[in-house]
Amino acid sequence: MVLPLYDDNTDRQITPIVNYAIIALNIFVFVVLQGLGSNDQFTYSFSTVPAEILQGHDIVTPARAVQYAGQRLIIPGLGPTPGSVYFTLFTSMFMHGGFMHLAGNMLFLWIFGDNIEDRLGHVKYVIFYLLCGVIASLAHVFTTGVFATSESALLVPSLGASGAISGVLGGYILLHPRRRVTVILFRFLTDVPAYVAIGIWFAFQLISGLGILGGGNQEGGVAYAAHVGGFLAGLVLIKFFNRGDSRTTREY
Repeated sequence: MVLPLYDDNTDRQITPIVNYAIIALNIFVFVVLQGLGSNDQFTYSFSTVPAEILQGHDIVTPARAVQYAGQRLIIPGLGPTPGSVYFTLFTSMFMHGGFMHLAGNMLFLWIFGDNIEDRLGHVKYVIFYLLCGVIASLAHVFTTGVFATSESALLVPSLGASGAISGVLGGYILLHPRRRVTVILFRFLTDVPAYVAIGIWFAFQLISGLGILGGGNQEGGVAYAAHVGGFLAGLVLIKFFNRGDSRTTREY
C-alpha cells in the first residue's frame, strides 16, 4: 500500500484557492451538515443511491433492525431528497462516512489538487473536478446496476470525494509523471516518481474493483468502480482542459 505525504511544489505559480475552498467545503459539510457523521437524515437524503439514479425518482425507505456480531443495530432508511435525485451526483461528492474517510481524501486532494489547479487555472479546475466526480458516481451507479446480486444492493447510498479526487490523480499522472512524491511505501519512507505512487494506487483500485465485479462483496463498503471511473475520466478530460497551455516541465 502507498500513502503519499507531499510532493514537489517548487514550480507552482498560483495560489490554489479553489483547491483550498473544496477542502474547506468538504470539512464544513462533514462537521456542520453531517454533524460529524451523526446526522443520518441529511446523509441518507443527499447521498447517491443507484436505484434512484437508474429509475429517475426519489425512494424513501423505513429504518430497519439487523443483527450483527450478536448486537441489534438500526440501519437508517433513505430520506426524501429535495428536488431532482440527479442533484445527489454533486452533493454526495462533498460528504463522507467518517473522519478517517474525510482525512484520507483531503490528504490526497491537498497533495495533488494544487498542481492541477496551477496548470488549468481556477475556473477550469473546478469544472474538471466536478465532471470527474459526476462521471465517477455514474460509473459506480451503472456498475452496481449491472452486477448487483440483489435489489437491496441498489439501495445502498454512496458518498465521498474519492471519485473526483481519482480524476485529479488521473490528470496528475499525465501532466507530472516524473514529479517526485514522498510516500510511505510498504512501511518505508521514500521518494518516488508520481507514476509509481499513483500507478500502485490505481493497480490496487483496479484489482479490488475486478474482484467485486467478479462476484465478491463490496469490501469495506468501498466503491472501487467510482475510483476507477474517476481516474479514467481524469486521464481523458485533462487532455481537453489542458489545451492551450504552453508551459513545459522538467521533472526528475
